[in-house]
Amino acid sequence: MTATPTATFDTEALRRAEEGADAEGLLALIADDAVIESIDSEHPPSSPLVLRGKDEIGTFLRDVASRDMKHRVDALVQQGDVVAFTVNCEYPDGTRVLCMASARIADGKIVRQTNLQAWDS
Repeated sequence: MTATPTATFDTEALRRAEEGADAEGLLALIADDAVIESIDSEHPPSSPLVLRGKDEIGTFLRDVASRDMKHRVDALVQQGDVVAFTVNCEYPDGTRVLCMASARIADGKIVRQTNLQAWDS
């Protein structure tokens, strides 16, 4: 990743896309060579799920967006080239998922993101 760090990032577009389960809107905010790591009960810190590039990330985002659940962004902050946010998700049966994410921004796009996720059991 050779992008130049910048603070220009559309946080409201991120909020709209997350809450609207808009995979294409989220993908528009991702750099072509981005890396997203997710840590959860199935993917511990020593072996996170790692998605590289828009193709892998797009497949993942489209899968999540296709699920019948509500998404709500509760906290979204940006400082310099870092954006952090939480997303609360709820399935129709009441099962909840919480995702806390931090992302590095360059040239107005996410170049690296780490997600920490927890589900109701």
